[in-house]
Amino acid sequence: MSGERVQHTSYSVDVAAPAGVVYALLADTTQWPLFVPPSIHVERLDFDGTSDRFGMWATAGGTVTSWVSRRSLDPARRTIDFHQEVPAPPATAMGGRWEVDELAGGRARLTLHHRFATAPGDAAGARWLAEATDANSHAELEQLKRTAEQWTALDGLLLSFEDSVRVEGPPELVYDFLYRVADWPAHLPEITRAHVTEDRTGVQLLTLDTRAADGTTDTSESVRVCLPHAGRIVYKRTRTPRLLAAHTGEWSVDPDETGVTAVATHRVLLRAEDIEPVLGAGADLAQARDHVRRSLGGASTRVLHLARRHAETAVPTLSARR
Repeated sequence: MSGERVQHTSYSVDVAAPAGVVYALLADTTQWPLFVPPSIHVERLDFDGTSDRFGMWATAGGTVTSWVSRRSLDPARRTIDFHQEVPAPPATAMGGRWEVDELAGGRARLTLHHRFATAPGDAAGARWLAEATDANSHAELEQLKRTAEQWTALDGLLLSFEDSVRVEGPPELVYDFLYRVADWPAHLPEITRAHVTEDRTGVQLLTLDTRAADGTTDTSESVRVCLPHAGRIVYKRTRTPRLLAAHTGEWSVDPDETGVTAVATHRVLLRAEDIEPVLGAGADLAQARDHVRRSLGGASTRVLHLARRHAETAVPTLSARR
């Protein structure tokens, strides 16, 4: 880091949950998009229990950035050291440590240390990076605290499911329909507006207006990471309805010898305090899980059927070619 502007930061928060619970939330990076607000998607590349390497897409300072990180986990000491292999600009180096200390009364202290650098003379970059790191660190610690403190109920608040549709058509056309989300209002009457920006190839910022059965309109905002060579689009809703504390998902197109399977996957963290305000007095967690399963699954299945029609009707029949 010779000649670079090296900065160090440290943030701590006390958590009303056992230290082991807090550490477990940190250790599983695949769940971070549900538990860590800036995280959009984590693509695990290698993991052997103590060494973790993954690709990360995250928001920082109002933009979406990505990098590859390595982590060294020490479960006995409850520490995780990390560094970015190729830092996201304007950083020229980024690393740090998570620490979880056990406190009395079944509580824990979670601490996040950062050390980062920018190029010499890049005062604006250094200022932006410091501000983005500060904002993200506070958001991460606050949501991790909130999630960990629900640890006795967390299994019930987490929901994961998928739906699939079989397609007799080219996988490229299925993917094309899923990618061209700006066109969805022409096919789905409940979607009244879809605004997409893609300033960085493969990273879409989506604002979607959806009309409910009672005539009200819900506006959601998402970041979508498009991986065409893998036939996948992963996303996270950055603006969610009241019942959902977090919602991530994936569209995938899986070809085989006889056709294509199009799959919609959802992962949800429910917000317990919103169950009765949203679903009515007396509503419980089981009803909330069923409501979310039906509403999200129904909406994505309709999209899958439209993607199937798009792919199958675009393929000329043998008689038509003659």
